[in-house]
Amino acid sequence: MRNRNNQVALRFVILLGVVSLFADMTYEAARSITGPYLAILGASATVVGVVAGLGELIGYGLRIVSGLISDRTHRYWAITIAGYAVNLLAVPALALAGSWEIAAVLIMTERFGKAIRTPARDAMLSHAAHGLGRGWAFGIHEAMDQIGAMIGPIIVAAVLAWKGSYEYGFAVLAVPALLALAVLAVARISYPQPHDLEPSFRAPEASGLRSIFWLYLMAVACIALGFADYPLVAFHMKTEGIMADKWIPLIYAGAMGVDALSALAFGRLYDKKGVPVLLVVITVSAWSAPLVFLTGPVLLILGMALWGIGMGAQESIIRAVVADIVPRDRRATGYGVFNAGFGIAWFAGSAIMGLLYDRSLIGLVTFSVVTQLLALPLLYLVHNRFKQGS
Repeated sequence: MRNRNNQVALRFVILLGVVSLFADMTYEAARSITGPYLAILGASATVVGVVAGLGELIGYGLRIVSGLISDRTHRYWAITIAGYAVNLLAVPALALAGSWEIAAVLIMTERFGKAIRTPARDAMLSHAAHGLGRGWAFGIHEAMDQIGAMIGPIIVAAVLAWKGSYEYGFAVLAVPALLALAVLAVARISYPQPHDLEPSFRAPEASGLRSIFWLYLMAVACIALGFADYPLVAFHMKTEGIMADKWIPLIYAGAMGVDALSALAFGRLYDKKGVPVLLVVITVSAWSAPLVFLTGPVLLILGMALWGIGMGAQESIIRAVVADIVPRDRRATGYGVFNAGFGIAWFAGSAIMGLLYDRSLIGLVTFSVVTQLLALPLLYLVHNRFKQGS
């Protein structure tokens, strides 16, 4: 019976993974070229940093509202579908933007859609992950995410090489956007009650979020604060002439490939070893900024590989830990609160790094490395709390 339930859960994880594959193909392809696109439309590095950071603030910060509404109404599917529609349809609309201001609004609209759907989607996914292993289930989902995140930028790179037009690049992304919405409809029909995939989880403090949750959020906020967003990296490659336009999305695609592989590997390791796996990943990925911003093309690519390892951890292990420390019926709220804190830190870090870019690359790199490494002692405390069962 348990094996059968796990098979049902695995099919649900894979189906949501296919949705994310097409979704990431859409908006990660767009993300790979929004930096250069904003530059062409007349934006400065500060504008790029603020737009990227504000988009992430919206994309993460509003999840607290979405999570609370999801848990109170239990309309997980309706909220997820509405969010995906806004999230995905804003991307091809970028083809019609004639100024950086309009493009910035559409970038933030895409992030707003992601804010709507993510807590409800992750709560449903966490129920399926219960019997499979949190790290493994979220790792599978993230790997499928990143298959799409690899394919999308490659498509955009091909369009740029063929037409030399960013507008054409955004327009073709309407196809994977519609495919994602179609598969999402199939998932809704096939699994109307994913909540039933996980038995009730009882904990001494099940009525609220435990102290370990807030400690963990502090640690992950340090990571978000120092993690350079790709639009700023792409802006750097474009304005410094390090890479031709057609290579910029391909470098992002390669980083997404590293993301996918690391999500699977580290997700499985997390199920076996726990939080120490995250300590190792952050120690490695924190050094991406010096390689990306202070070197030439070869070492920049190595830096993007480290960047991809960090992204893989963010989307697999970091999400899995939240599922392990938040009760089932508070899961969407937990993800919403957690992502709100993460997004505030991401926005602050992106804005600071955008300002530092215009003034001092050394300052930017120092800020990035130091803030991420500050997460390590906090994560060690989280690990000790796990061992103590609190």
